[in-house]
Formats: sequence, structure tokens, C-alpha cells
Amino acid sequence: MTVTFVSNYINHHQIPFSNACYKELGEGYHFIQTEPMETERVAMGWSVELHKLPYVLCLYEQEEECRRLIMESDIVIFGWTGREDIVEERLRGGKPVIRVSERLYREGQWKAVSPRGLVQKYKEHTKYRKAPVCLLCAGAYVASDFHIVRAYPDKMFRFGYFPETVRYAEGELEGLKGSSERIDMIWAGRFIPLKHPEFVVKLAKELREEISDFHIHMVGSGELEEEVKRSVKGEGLDEYFTFYGYTEPKAVRKVMEKCQIHLFTSNYLEGWGAVVNEAMNSGCAVVANVEAGAVPFLIKHGENGLVYKNGSYEDFSMQVRKLVKEPELTKRLGKEAYRTIIGKWNAEYAAKELLRFCGDLKDGKVIPAKEGPLSPAPVIAPRRMYERVAGHQV
Repeated sequence: MTVTFVSNYINHHQIPFSNACYKELGEGYHFIQTEPMETERVAMGWSVELHKLPYVLCLYEQEEECRRLIMESDIVIFGWTGREDIVEERLRGGKPVIRVSERLYREGQWKAVSPRGLVQKYKEHTKYRKAPVCLLCAGAYVASDFHIVRAYPDKMFRFGYFPETVRYAEGELEGLKGSSERIDMIWAGRFIPLKHPEFVVKLAKELREEISDFHIHMVGSGELEEEVKRSVKGEGLDEYFTFYGYTEPKAVRKVMEKCQIHLFTSNYLEGWGAVVNEAMNSGCAVVANVEAGAVPFLIKHGENGLVYKNGSYEDFSMQVRKLVKEPELTKRLGKEAYRTIIGKWNAEYAAKELLRFCGDLKDGKVIPAKEGPLSPAPVIAPRRMYERVAGHQV
């Protein structure tokens, strides 16, 4: 079987998955990169030495060979490509296609009323609803968006991003987190409005009144970084914070490993949020906004993490304080978070499930997994997601 994955570029969140596919298929697997990586992502440490990945081809350098693979492969998986023409050529040929998508309507499903937008969605998606085309939902809100445009009926499945999975020896993570009574928390990401780093400063101000032995590690950079630093200094909170700036992904993991709690404050504009995978893999008890795409798929509230309601700072603060006051709960959630990632939500498991799915699709069958990646993606309206997640109904 030959499988080709086409996307704008490959990064450290996708390499483990592609490596796993290549391990299974060898020269039967290819990843086609359609454009060079943006300068900002390179500055964040996301750059990749493409020559070290034997399965990667660049459309902008080898267009003829890439187009041949797109038309001749048994299955082609299209992420965001910026080149709908190459997608359409495969679709017109009636050959099996798998789409991978984040949300259509991040800013609100009211945008679906746009006539021009609906025409475009029909051309790209809805007209192929009866064709051998399936959708992998990179986020829990994706299925609801595509349901609005009547695309992919009964052919939408859970998926996401699968950064490197680290497997630790029994007791190793507990040792890395140490036995000190100090509570270490990490916030990691770009300092931009949608990620709400200011929540963490407000939280620290409140926690100072309740406990003294805590520390918050702020990893990343961006337009709000200096403003956040000024707020920390202005509130007299310097001793409670360490700022790391842009940090290589492997170094971010080292910080996560010594932290008990991960603070994930991104809002509804966060398509997935691979930092949640990484924090769970590092045994952190995650407190996360339910609006971010990864959260309803990865976190079972009260079992392997805590979610807070629809961007509410008050609920966020309440959930964090619950962990601060209950260290045994924090440990339990961290252990279960780790088990979630090494169990099913990792690159190796997802690759095997996807390739099984591809083999069936090649034979004209659509057979979902029972749970985890490639299981049916539920259609849940965004306004109802919190109650479903809190009730373990996702």
C-alpha cells in the first residue's frame, strides 16, 4: 500500500507520526511539503532538517514527482496545503482521499451564513459527500463545523497532532518532579492574545494570598511578553516567575518534567494545542480551557485533568486552586494524563490505526476505531461542549 500525506510543511508535531508511518510502510510512505516554513516558526525552534527525513518531498522543488505521487498513491491524506488545485485533481479522479482539518469557523459558526463561503465549502467539501472521501478532525469542534455544511456524513473521525512521546521508567517522572513541597506550574506558548498569558499573572496574585511556596515557569515569547513581564514586576511577583523566552521543544519538555501543573489558557481560536499532549506526556495535571480543540478529545474532567468553562477566568482560577490544595489529586491526574498519551493518543498508535483505516478505505470500506484516534468524531455544538466534557460524554 502507498500512502502520501500532503501539508504546508512538516514540523516537530508531525514528524513522530510520519516516522511511525514510514516505519510501517517504508518507501510506500511520503510526506509532501507544499511551502517553506514561516520565519516566526523557525525562530521558535520549529525548523526541520528535511534532508534527514527520507520520506519528505517539496512540491516547490519537485512538482512533477509530487503530482505523480498524489495521483498514483493508493491513499492521499491532505492537510492544509494552500494548493487546492492539487487536491481537486485527485478528487476529480474519484480516488480515495482523507482530509485532515481544524475548524472551519473558529470565530463563530454564525460565519456559515456567508453565501460566498458556502459556495466555496460546497466546491471543496460538500460536493464529495458521497465520494470515497473521509475527514479526520484535528479538534473536537471540527465535526460540528463540517456538519453545518453537510459534508462527510458518517465519515468524520477523531484525530489531532502527535508530538514525540517519551516513555518513562516506573517512578521516573515522580523523581523528576521531586519531593519538595513547592508547587511548580508551567505555561508554554506564544505570548499572543488568544493564549491569554495575563490569566497567569492574575492567578499568581491570588495564590500569593493563600500560599507562599509556588513557582510559575513561563516558556515562550511574543507580542505580549514584555507587557506580562511589566505586570509581574508591577505586582511585586518577580520571585514567583521565571521567563524562558523562545525555547527549543526538547528543552520545554525538561521544564514540564519538573512541574506538577500545566496551565493551558488558550481560547476558542486554538485549533488544537499540542502543548497539552506534551504536558500530559510529562505527567502534569493539566488545567485547560474547554474551548481549545485538543481538550475535549484528550481530557476527561476529574480523571486525567481538569477543564474550565468557555474561557472563564474565575473557573480557571477555581480549578487551579483545587489542585494546589489537593496534592494527591494533582499526582493522580498527572499519572492518568501520562497513561492517556502512552496508551492511545501517541504517534505510533495513531499511525497504526490510520494505516489500518487506509487499507480498509482502499478496499472500499470505512471502518472506524472503537475509541481514540480514528474513532467517530461526535457532532457537538460548541455551546454544549463544556457540559458534555464535564459529564464525560465526549
